[in-house]
Amino acid sequence: MEKSAKSAKAVKPVKPAPPPVPLNVPVADSHTHIDMQDAGVEETLAAAAAVGVTTLIQVGCDLDRSRWSARIAAEHDAVWAAVALHPNEAPRLALGEGGWKALDAALDGIAELAARPEVLGVGETGLDYYRTGPEGRQAQQYSFRRHIELAKRLDKALVIHDREAHEDVLRVLDEEGAPERTVFHCFSGDAAMAEVCAEKGYFMSFAGNVTFKNAQPLRDALAVAPPELLLVETDAPFLTPAPYRGRPNAPYLIPYTLRAMAEVKGMTEDALAEHTAANTARAFGC
Repeated sequence: MEKSAKSAKAVKPVKPAPPPVPLNVPVADSHTHIDMQDAGVEETLAAAAAVGVTTLIQVGCDLDRSRWSARIAAEHDAVWAAVALHPNEAPRLALGEGGWKALDAALDGIAELAARPEVLGVGETGLDYYRTGPEGRQAQQYSFRRHIELAKRLDKALVIHDREAHEDVLRVLDEEGAPERTVFHCFSGDAAMAEVCAEKGYFMSFAGNVTFKNAQPLRDALAVAPPELLLVETDAPFLTPAPYRGRPNAPYLIPYTLRAMAEVKGMTEDALAEHTAANTARAFGC
């Protein structure tokens, strides 16, 4: 008992980051996971609104979390939903006991949710070669193509997760024909990729990792991305912006990231906030 007590005492809870100075221009968190955060929905919304983050896009990563996202969006005016199977979910299903039938069944469930009025996005979908090896890439690309077709059929925004798969993501979009409104969530490409996305009219959403010391290539990408295609997000509870990296992220921390982005762009925070707010509304229709 004594040993256990000492061990428990040694583990200190991580303090939340302090709230930033509120923004003058209200903005949206274009990509968050409230279901993965410690605070409840009401607390999360109140803390965000207090600093000028008045709209949240709640993103589901599997069928159950997508159902939750749609329900929460239906219950709260400040929340809209995006639903999908995360790229890593596709091979988990296709290579599991249920096989490809399980993957198709889950995709059919996502399609039903995506038709709901409170769901404005299909995502996060895409490709992730960081955690999935060659054996799972077929399932990822199949799922990605199904989500692209769904977004176009329902005229919803396509929200893309792209990790170490830039060339294949762009190739599949070209082959399938990208939806009119395509968002690269947590943009991870370099300046050259940002120029390609800009040419194609893809929205680029930047998260707290743009503030990290080792993220100069990401800041270079932000520097060349047109303001009319920029969004800001948390991807909370992940990617907490500096100087609070390592603490849990949440929508109320958006102003730290937005201000860092404005510095990179050589813009005032109000000007960039106006752009990101308008762009989020244009991308998602909220």
